[in-house]
Amino acid sequence: MAIDEAIMTAHGEGKVPPTLRFYGWSPATLTLGYFQKAESEVDVKECAHRGIDVVRRLTGGRAVLHDAELTYSIVVREAEPSIPKTITASYRHFSQGLLAGLAHLGITARMSMPAAAYGQVGRKRPSSAACFDSPSHYEITCEGRKLVGSAQVRKHGVILQHGSILLDCSPENLVSVLKLPSPEKRLLMADMLSRRIISIRQIKGRAVSREELRDAIGSEFGKVLGIEMTLGDLTGEERRTAEGLVKTKYGRDEWNLLR
Repeated sequence: MAIDEAIMTAHGEGKVPPTLRFYGWSPATLTLGYFQKAESEVDVKECAHRGIDVVRRLTGGRAVLHDAELTYSIVVREAEPSIPKTITASYRHFSQGLLAGLAHLGITARMSMPAAAYGQVGRKRPSSAACFDSPSHYEITCEGRKLVGSAQVRKHGVILQHGSILLDCSPENLVSVLKLPSPEKRLLMADMLSRRIISIRQIKGRAVSREELRDAIGSEFGKVLGIEMTLGDLTGEERRTAEGLVKTKYGRDEWNLLR
């Protein structure tokens, strides 16, 4: 999370180009949305017992358990001519690049449409503290189930969007660290999530590595969005900024358990 913010800062200062980044997590980590209430929604003690880190994102949304997945992040200026001005339209824009990468792997996925497109305005589905509970506008689904969960923030004229692409999934693991009123509710929640989410392993019938998925999206993302992609690495300044953010922000309970 510190690195994503460091890239966002450096790009806002004109020191680095727009960036598409891929990464994984070790150990497994539960990320909280910026506005989530940690104490009432997440069992922090159970996370510690299971060796799962907890960190609060700069972006909104609900809890994500990062384990058997690939995380992507996109950093680009709002004023970039090709970027739509609204948040939902920019989700749709970036999703096209992700969909092209998935298609390269032989996965036929689609973007979830706004509720209005289904005539569902005013109807609410039961929800939980988990991000993969249900798809938001223009997030990516396959076989009617959520495959990619994303969140976005805009600061000082710069967009940061990051998201989790499920390589495998275990609803039981996520539910085990959410605060729920009873074991029965926990079982019901795990069952609900198993019907609402899908992983690449389930779709392909085999394991797909982070590297294979990364390379597939990296090869197609620029093509479909009409941009030239070049391989890069963090600058020394980005690394130093990230290290500072870990010490002052993302490594501290004052931030992670803020609410």
